[in-house]
Amino acid sequence: MRHFVKGPSQMEFESWKALANNDWQPTYDDLHNPEKRKLHQALLDEQGQVCCYCGRTISLTDSHIEHFRPQQLHEDLALSFDNLLASCIRETEPSTPLHCGHAKGNEFDENLHISPLDPSCERRFIYTLTGSILPGDAADVKATYMRDLLQLDIDFLCNRRQEALTKVFDEDFIGSATDKELETLATVFRERNTDGHLESFGHALARYAEQLLGRTV
Repeated sequence: MRHFVKGPSQMEFESWKALANNDWQPTYDDLHNPEKRKLHQALLDEQGQVCCYCGRTISLTDSHIEHFRPQQLHEDLALSFDNLLASCIRETEPSTPLHCGHAKGNEFDENLHISPLDPSCERRFIYTLTGSILPGDAADVKATYMRDLLQLDIDFLCNRRQEALTKVFDEDFIGSATDKELETLATVFRERNTDGHLESFGHALARYAEQLLGRTV
């Protein structure tokens, strides 16, 4: 799970909601382009163009606006910017493995959730060079619940994480890396580039560097 910080709500989105009157109250189903597209782009920009859950690179064409707390269960949060994220997969297809927001669907346990807005969320998980994601603490039921709910350990994501991890952490590097080099990687992989984009699976790369340093939690 990739941690990020929510900023101010998108201006056109708030202006559209402000049109509410005695005859019309906005609902999420009423939200259309251009306001919806601008909101979607604002969420992507806020997240550095990566999925809020798996952390891989996404764009307008292959992502959707995600309600962290499902709107079917929390109608009062359906238009709350703080509840809106950008997540993998735009439209579901029979051949596409579900993960992240579409896998979560309308399921949500208030007592077990971990939010991408939680500063500790990344350190609840560890990664292997095969791309697998594991709870940092085997007794952390929340980490296990979110991993399984979001299907973060399916082959589709494991294979892509493995590719990203092994490009950096090959056998030679692991055998010779200094603490300083690992500390630098842990920092750099969480930083945005000059376009404001984050590295695809950058948080997993940063976590692996931290794991090599012995900081697994």
